Amino acid sequence: MATKDELLTDVLQLPPEERAEVAHKLLLSLDESPDDGNVEAEWAPELERRAEDIRQGRVQTVPWEEVEARITARLKSRR
Repeated sequence: MATKDELLTDVLQLPPEERAEVAHKLLLSLDESPDDGNVEAEWAPELERRAEDIRQGRVQTVPWEEVEARITARLKSRR
């Protein structure tokens, strides 16, 4: 069995998309909430409210490319 350092070395050599997938799965594995089944039910009204806000024009969406550019600029300014 590989050590965590060996695993990390291997994972860091993966392409960005695959590293993101590994990170996502690791984060999901840390969520040990016993109430996972209710999370979706609790979020449903909020998601519906947000969708209705978009449909009614009460909020404006932002294209992913613009959001990504903003995030990238913020991260670069912190370095």
